[in-house]
Amino acid sequence: MNNPKGPTPPSAGGPLPPELPEPEIVKPKRWLPSLVWIVPLVAALIGVALVVKSVATRGPTITISFANAEGLEPGKTKVKYKDVDIGSVRAIKLAPNLSHVLVTVELTKDAEAFAVKDSRFWVVRPRIGASGVSGLSTLLSGSYIGADAGRSKETVSDFVGLEAPPAVTIDEKGHRYTLHSDTLGSLDIGTPIFYRRIQVGQVTGYSLDQDGTGVTVQVFVSAPYDQYVGANTRWWHASGVNVQLDSSGIKVDTQSLATIVVGGLAFQAPPGKAMGPQAPENATFNLADNESDAMREPDGTPVRVVMYFNQSLRGLSVGAAVDFRGIVLGQVTDIGIEYDPKEHNFAMPVTIDLYPMRLSRRIHGESPAPHTPEGRELLTRLVQRGLRGQLRTGNLLTGQLYVALDIFPKAPPATANVDRDPIELPTIPNSLEELQLQVADIAKKLDKIPFDQIGTNLNESLKSANQLFAQVNDQMLPQMRGTLDEAQKTFAAAQATLQQDSPLQSDVHQAMTELTRTLQSLNALSDYLERHPESLLRGKSGDNP
Repeated sequence: MNNPKGPTPPSAGGPLPPELPEPEIVKPKRWLPSLVWIVPLVAALIGVALVVKSVATRGPTITISFANAEGLEPGKTKVKYKDVDIGSVRAIKLAPNLSHVLVTVELTKDAEAFAVKDSRFWVVRPRIGASGVSGLSTLLSGSYIGADAGRSKETVSDFVGLEAPPAVTIDEKGHRYTLHSDTLGSLDIGTPIFYRRIQVGQVTGYSLDQDGTGVTVQVFVSAPYDQYVGANTRWWHASGVNVQLDSSGIKVDTQSLATIVVGGLAFQAPPGKAMGPQAPENATFNLADNESDAMREPDGTPVRVVMYFNQSLRGLSVGAAVDFRGIVLGQVTDIGIEYDPKEHNFAMPVTIDLYPMRLSRRIHGESPAPHTPEGRELLTRLVQRGLRGQLRTGNLLTGQLYVALDIFPKAPPATANVDRDPIELPTIPNSLEELQLQVADIAKKLDKIPFDQIGTNLNESLKSANQLFAQVNDQMLPQMRGTLDEAQKTFAAAQATLQQDSPLQSDVHQAMTELTRTLQSLNALSDYLERHPESLLRGKSGDNP
């Protein structure tokens, strides 16, 4: 083969080597990869599949704010709904103002419905509340975030977590109602609600009114018991034990053992009245302090009245009853003290709220309103007839007092100031106070009696009597003994004379016999003369010639 590059130069000092043949290059027909590449290729395919699956199953990412992150751990804490995992905690960080924590939660694809406005989230941990003990399972498994799906259509990503589990979930059937009360009492979230002593619901929340004069309570009544909440339903506090002492004895009333510890509410229609149509969702009711107040008819607008007492008010308290012959017309709202510079004396004003409608409902016909001219005229006439306020003892054991309104015909004349606000009504002392005054007057009179002088005179009189008795023993008794001896002798002689065998007794007996015969003869003569009166002139018929 010819060398294209030209002849090979000869080597120095030796012969030329022979020419080598040019190598023949043979190209392969196909290329086969090595088995080593199969493993990373399969791993890459698996990784791509996992990424695709993760992207396909990944749901929305939301942020929940909590007061603290107690029991929460990124990558471990789950989000559950009805014990089903619907997400997990990915990150936890402090808020910019350091007031709370922000928990980033990644929901699953199936849990997209939880990312709406009215969804609720809370941390499930062991709790002891009014409804019982909850979250005990987290003692072993750890805390998790509970969820309650909302019904809103508005999608959001930021939520404020609840510090306590909601009393009622959104999917639970029933009705929610709103109650207004002066005080919260012993109520709390989860407090039970009773209808005829059957638990039918619970308290879901409460808040203070904006004006600070009352409390608003949110309650939930489960189905099917919500059908018994009507327009005429009355609500009241059923907390604790109601003990009543009256003429029938002691009555103890309570809804259940739970109400004694955690309190409770109860509702029912008034006796003898229908409950009316079913109350709609979020209907508003008044919450009474007890069952008797709840079942009482509406009282209307109260009338403020003040009464001035000139006695101790010990035993009278705010809230004490004001009644008229057993009918409670109001209660005491304030007790004060005032100094009268003219009389240089103290007066005790007692302010009360009267509800005239309580009395007018028991009067046939309509009565005039208190603030009208007719009502003032009626009140003036009643005061002229003896309408007075009086303090009376309501309980002998506790010494509690109440204010009684009644007609006292013999009360001293008085007038009522019906033009002022509050209206001023006159008062009269009670019988016990009058008795105390009489006893005090008697004590003053007894204190004026000179018992020391009387005692001295009595001692002198006793000394004189002792001297007199001594003279009687020394002088009078001997003479009296002689007189008694003579009298005894006289009685003995008379007894001897009057004995049955004495001569005097024989003579008297014979004289009486003769006298009896004489009387018999006179009776016979009298009978004969009555039959033959002519014998006085002619004599007996047998004697005539």
